[in-house]
Parts: sequence; C-alpha cells; structure tokens
Amino acid sequence: MQGVPDAYVPIIKSKISGVEIDFLCARLDLPSIPDDLELADDNILKGLDERCVRSLGGPRVTDEILQLVPNVEVFQDALRCIKLWARRRAIYSKVIGFFGGVAWAMLVARICQLYPNQAAGGIIGRFFMIMHQWKWPHPVILKPIGDGPLAAKVWNPKLFPQDRLHRMPIITPAYPSAEVVARIFDEGAPWSELFEKHDFFSKYRYYLQVVAIADNAENLKIWSGKVESKLRLLVMKLEFVESLKLAHPYVRGIERVAHCVNDEEVREVTCNRISDAVINRTQEEAMKEPGYRTVHTTTFYIGLAIAPKQAGVIGPQRVDIVYPTSELTRICEQWELFDASVMDLRVTHVKNPQLPDWVFEGGVRPVPKAARRPKPTK
Repeated sequence: MQGVPDAYVPIIKSKISGVEIDFLCARLDLPSIPDDLELADDNILKGLDERCVRSLGGPRVTDEILQLVPNVEVFQDALRCIKLWARRRAIYSKVIGFFGGVAWAMLVARICQLYPNQAAGGIIGRFFMIMHQWKWPHPVILKPIGDGPLAAKVWNPKLFPQDRLHRMPIITPAYPSAEVVARIFDEGAPWSELFEKHDFFSKYRYYLQVVAIADNAENLKIWSGKVESKLRLLVMKLEFVESLKLAHPYVRGIERVAHCVNDEEVREVTCNRISDAVINRTQEEAMKEPGYRTVHTTTFYIGLAIAPKQAGVIGPQRVDIVYPTSELTRICEQWELFDASVMDLRVTHVKNPQLPDWVFEGGVRPVPKAARRPKPTK
C-alpha cells in the first residue's frame, strides 16, 4: 500500500491480487462512524476541508448517478466498455490530470439520459459522436446545479473567476474513435478495433523523463507517489511554454530495479540510461562486487509536441522548459518527508530513438512503418 496524503484528492494506492485499487480518504467531523452512515446526507460535509469534500464527492456522485440514469444495466455495460477503451488508449488517470472513473461515468450517464431507450452498443456509438462535438468548456450536467444546505462553494463561472478557467482537462481523443465506431456500425468492423492499444511511445518526437529515485522499494513508493501527485502542475506550466503545442503525460510510472557495481552505473541509471549489462545482471552477481548498490526508479513520461516554426524565423527553434522542470524539482524536494540521502529526482528530455526498449509492449521496439514514396508523374 502507498499513501498519497497531500494529493489533490487524498488516496491510498494499493494492488490486491494483481488488481490496482485506489482508496479515497476523508476525515469526518464525527465522534464515531456508524455502520449505516449515509453519504448522501449533506450534513456529513460540515466541518470538512476542501480535500475531504472532494474525496467524499466520488462515492456521493457515484451513488447519485445510479439514481439519474434511466437504465442502470445499460449504463453499467456501456461504462465498462468506455473505461476499457480509456485504459487501452492511456487516458485514464485522475492523478495525472486525465478523467478518472467518476468523470467517465458522468459522461456516459449523460448520453444515457439523452437516449433513454438505447441499448449499450447504441450508447457507445453516440458517446463518441456527441463528445467529439461537445462545446467544451460547456459543462456536462446530469441535473440542475442547486445550492445545498451548507455554505460550500458551488461551481459557478459567473460568480467565481477561477471557475471560468475550467476546461476539459484531457487531450481530446474522440475523433479517431468516432470513426472506428462508425465502421463498427456501418461496415461491420470488429469491436476489437475500438480497444487497440495506444501508441504513446511512438507518437511524439520528444519526451520528458521524470525519474524518481530511491534506495529501496519502500522509499520509492513514498517518493514516487509524491512526484506523481505533482506531475499535473508540471503539465500545466508546460502548456504556457512558447513553441510547445502539447504536453501529453503518460498515465502511469514505469518501475525498474537496477543492481549496480560502481558509481558510473548508478549515474547512468539515475538518468534512465541502463546498459544491457545492468539489465541482465542478477542481484546475486552484483552482491559479489565491492561497489554493489541497488537503485530503485519510477519513470514518468510526458510527450512533447513542438509547434511548427513560424514563417520568417531564422535558425533552430528553441523550447525553454527550464522553469517548469526546475519548479517541479523545487516543489517535490521541499516536501517534509524528502530525504536527500536516499531520494533523488531527475528530469531530462530525450528524442524518440533514445527511449529505452522496456517502455514498449513486451520490451520490443516496434518497427516504424516505411513511408510510401509518391509515384512519379509522367
């Protein structure tokens, strides 16, 4: 288990029987928790800070969604499909800044409300069609927004300037999937096309590597959880960098354990440059060497899309990301539990050919498709 107490929504990340499960955490202003506690009661929000209110919002919204959809079974079947699609396309992660489970559920629920007599397959088809055409940042609302009995802040862009900045916080993936769904319904294409895996590590020419480093697995869980909870801040700052068109974070970190035998290997590993000798070396072999040291890393990737050079600009195009990356390091290293003797953070940029093979499916780098040459005109 791994606690992330200072995340935007406090959670405990866990893996049970191979299944990753996030437990939301909230502290209630009650002397004891009764077995029949009703989360729908707005009075339980009294005395809670904003993070606890957000944490309770997940189960409260989930329960209410089931009351607002016309057919629960159709909604659940369609939602399973959309969640599977989102995971396969690597756009399912609330911590990183994509939509989480509740957000995807609300989108599917809205389609169910608009088409109450549709089967699950029809809901899926209309989901991509409508969400592709949705006028973001126009909100998706399942029922009219009303004031509760508490003096809590309610979303209102007319009243709160910060709410006017809210937008769809994901890279819109609906258009290609809408085409796939159209082929499924119109041309009889197999549903498996909808669930093809993402091409994140082949999609961009440049990437940021954010490497959380620790001396053992336990410290890495704590440290990488902190770093992951701050990645959305890095992405937000990268969006304001001139000449940077898009910063696209991958939804999970990739963990590695390296058994090093000298300081040079340790330096290479912390920069995510792991030689075949280190990859193939067992712990038993490394322990025989006097300079033996085990390094645990979790690497988070952000794909960078560079805007085309403007007409008339002479010389190479520069993209300055020093401030956003140094701010991430500063914020993380100011954490009260940060221990410089056993933890470190490295942020570097790499080109696509420099990505390690182990980020790809099965550890095998896909062979790039050869571009077709245009036929010569007579």
